[in-house]
Amino acid sequence: MTIRFTPEDERFMRRALALAARGRGSVEPNPMVGCVIVRAGQVVGEGWHRRFGGPHAEVHALREAGPQAKGATCYVTLEPCCHHGKTPPCTDALQASGVRRVVVAMRDPFPKVAGRGFRLLRGAGIEVVAGLSEREAAELNAPYLKLLRTGRPWVILKWAQSLDGRIATRSGDSQWISGERSRAWVHRLRGRVDGILVGRGTVLRDNPTLTCRLGRPRRQAVRLVLDRRLRTPLVSGIVRTAHRVPTMIVAERGEVDYRRAVALRKAGVEVVGICNGPGGLDLSELLDELGRRRWTNLLVEGGGQAIGSFVDAGLADEAYVFVSPRLIGGTTAVSAVGGLGPETMKTLPRVRCVRIGRSGEDLLYHLRFSER
Repeated sequence: MTIRFTPEDERFMRRALALAARGRGSVEPNPMVGCVIVRAGQVVGEGWHRRFGGPHAEVHALREAGPQAKGATCYVTLEPCCHHGKTPPCTDALQASGVRRVVVAMRDPFPKVAGRGFRLLRGAGIEVVAGLSEREAAELNAPYLKLLRTGRPWVILKWAQSLDGRIATRSGDSQWISGERSRAWVHRLRGRVDGILVGRGTVLRDNPTLTCRLGRPRRQAVRLVLDRRLRTPLVSGIVRTAHRVPTMIVAERGEVDYRRAVALRKAGVEVVGICNGPGGLDLSELLDELGRRRWTNLLVEGGGQAIGSFVDAGLADEAYVFVSPRLIGGTTAVSAVGGLGPETMKTLPRVRCVRIGRSGEDLLYHLRFSER
């Protein structure tokens, strides 16, 4: 049976999706969820999941609606939970409120929910319809869905490049290709991810701190360095600040100098060993390890070799590319995407452009990679 949704249904679900997005960076590894309670065409309650372990979106919205929730319609972006976790089941709260109808964007694939929430609500006599704006809801919570499906975090690539695709001059100078507004945008992105990854070359060339320096970040990202032989200098900024900011160096298992590892650990660095693959460190194994830690989002900032390695391995999910109206030139200038690269045009990674926007003088391309 085809479910027909009204323009009013679509409008209120769009509002619920906008509310859900406000939780980005605060609720992971839980999903972002938004909820709108409507009675007689009027919004009487709104809410979103605001922080991990806190009340869910439905609870916030029902509290705001109060007795007006009775006989109302609830628009929610994800199937209501039906199990006791850090909070009581939302299905219980909806039943107690007296809502008449629940419109849901998508089913929650989390094993303890996975359709059971729908069945409980219908068993209580509440009309439940699902599938409104399902694609938009799935895109919003793509990192959560990937973690459930694969046990790995969502991988976000970020780089700034010149018009001719360079991220540094022939001498390695890269500060700054992008403008102030773009750099501020990146700091906000850093403030909502679980980890920020660079290669050892970037540490040697730029000596970055890899922290969010805009206000109060929603999350404290762990800094990761890919360093196969564990040669990151102890005097580098990333090591010297490791006691204050969580820092991880990823090296080849069994191939590192024991004394170097001890010295780095004394400095506050976590040393993680993984296998080496044909193209370098086995990034699939790294993502598996981060997934076991319940990481949802990993930001890969560079350099070109690290970015290219994730693209070569088919492990990138999303990219933000800042294109500055500058020309660097030079045959030895650093390319934005290194690695091996595809052999033919037919084997290029499949990428779709989600949006192109302005960021000061720069252009910002938001891209999504298709699964291989």
